[in-house]
Amino acid sequence: MTLARALPILKIALLTLFIVFAILPLVQMTMLSFVVTLSTDDSQIGDLTLANYANIWSDPNLRSAFVNSIAYMLINICITVPVAIPAAYGFSRMSFVGDKQLFFAFIAFRITPPVVLTLPIFQLFSALGVVNSVFGIALAHCLFNLPISIWILQGFISAIPKEVDETAFLDGYSKPRFIWTFLLPQIVPGIAVTAFFCFMFSWVEVVFARILTTTNGKPISMAINALFGFQTDIGLVMAVTVASMIPGAVLLFLMRNHLSRGFRVGTV
Repeated sequence: MTLARALPILKIALLTLFIVFAILPLVQMTMLSFVVTLSTDDSQIGDLTLANYANIWSDPNLRSAFVNSIAYMLINICITVPVAIPAAYGFSRMSFVGDKQLFFAFIAFRITPPVVLTLPIFQLFSALGVVNSVFGIALAHCLFNLPISIWILQGFISAIPKEVDETAFLDGYSKPRFIWTFLLPQIVPGIAVTAFFCFMFSWVEVVFARILTTTNGKPISMAINALFGFQTDIGLVMAVTVASMIPGAVLLFLMRNHLSRGFRVGTV
């Protein structure tokens, strides 16, 4: 067999191995979520069951954790994206003293570890009375998502020729009307990418949830951690983990076309 004919086979084999390596933990996790891992009066270890998923909704702590995480994500996206769009437009279209320095300061703030800012954020939120609330944690997420959102949207807006703005303004459009009528339809892929990153941060973040909550507002990530103990029900843990992946999978499915276009534009 020649080298030219062996290379495609080698590529397919390596790709297959990678896919198996990536999917195997997910398959094992899903299978365990349907298995009894703690024996009870009605079932023995190893029995197939749907009780693990039923227990998610019957447990008020787990149910509340899911609701809280979804609320973080929705509040985060609804605040961050509308604020980031005009800010990104300003950085893309306007020049002022210190604009580049301010822009990079936003990025530097984003790469700061969240744990470094937990104390000042806790003191500030205590003064505002939003500690131990869903809105407080969502607002903390916005502080970290806003810089990266501005950076992403600024790249998409910069790809649009300035002549589009000038033509619209000559036709009598105000800036808010121009942004709503012309700009937003053209940067939908960028908005999708921004919303995706906001979702990822809010869904898995635990630092602020630990610092800013005591009884209320605990997310699903903390609820999963609380399931581990002296006798851990691994089946329930796997069921909660699988269920926690469903919102992300739904979001990816609904936004798949915009995300694909957005990531392609981002790599140009």
